[in-house]
Amino acid sequence: MALVAFIGLGVMGSPMARHLSTAGHDVVVYNRTTATADAWVEANGHRAAPSPAAAAAGAEFVMMCVGNDDDVRSVSIGDHGALSGMSAGSVLIDHTTASADVARELATLCGERGVGFVDAPVSGGQAGAEQGTLTVMCGCDQPDVFERVREVVDAYAATCECLGPTGSGQLTKMVNQLCIAGLVQGLAEGVAFAQRAGLDVDRVVEVIGKGAAQSWQMDNRAATMARGEFDFGFAVEWMRKDLAICLAEAHRNGARLPVAALVDQFYAHVEQRGGARRDTSSLVQLLQEP
Repeated sequence: MALVAFIGLGVMGSPMARHLSTAGHDVVVYNRTTATADAWVEANGHRAAPSPAAAAAGAEFVMMCVGNDDDVRSVSIGDHGALSGMSAGSVLIDHTTASADVARELATLCGERGVGFVDAPVSGGQAGAEQGTLTVMCGCDQPDVFERVREVVDAYAATCECLGPTGSGQLTKMVNQLCIAGLVQGLAEGVAFAQRAGLDVDRVVEVIGKGAAQSWQMDNRAATMARGEFDFGFAVEWMRKDLAICLAEAHRNGARLPVAALVDQFYAHVEQRGGARRDTSSLVQLLQEP
């Protein structure tokens, strides 16, 4: 078992760190809100550190799961950042959904210190984190480093694969979010159409969910869409952050993302109506209005 640091104890990071503890690792945690870290320690044992650098000191693996590129830099770079506390031979693993650029930036800084780096965004949402069934998409320049990382990440992953060199994990997560955005909009339109047609949405979904229309979004969000329940899951503001990363990358590589750009505009309308923290399935509300 290893000494592991986990930085960022939000709805994803907290259960991920807990799975590491359950797997027998010695876990040190850091969170910007000290009370959150203290509560995690009270519930799970181990200890909290006063800074990312202190959490990372002596750790073989350092995991981060924070909000965006700026947050990643804040907790990893500088006198109090995780990198300043890490030793040669240790590995920094970034589970944040961020840009491929920041992944490459961190890989360079890690290389200068003899530290391994893996960009490893996750999919599966809060439920996947709680259940330990996340999909982890990785980018790494060193196959031996990735193999070391996979043995530890398996504590909360159902799937953990390396898709290529540094940045490939983040690029794969962009593909993931692009696919989801289109699916959610299609499902929202189907649910709203069924309601207007006077159909029983639950029965319709039970039938078509056995055919080609089936998807995770249909299985897990159609019924709650129909009931108008959105106080859970992946928030609209998080999806907009992710789509902004996708659209910026597409601007650089020449990819055309007309559906993603349109769905992002729909999410902007949801935000304008106070729905920034609602689940992404709240798109359906725009279609249910008179």
